[in-house]
Amino acid sequence: MSSRLYPDDQKRVEEYLNLPQHRVERQPFRVWWLLLILTLSVAGLGLLSRFLAWTVIG
Repeated sequence: MSSRLYPDDQKRVEEYLNLPQHRVERQPFRVWWLLLILTLSVAGLGLLSRFLAWTVIG
């Protein structure tokens, strides 16, 4: 893929991206972990709303 930048600008971008602070090792994205957290959050908020309704309506 060719760049739309001028060669000098492209060189500066590559130098910037190769700096140590931009080379962070990241862990792989875990879909199942996200779905577990989301499910527990929704279930917890549902239980909280039922509890609050039970205490108010009685």
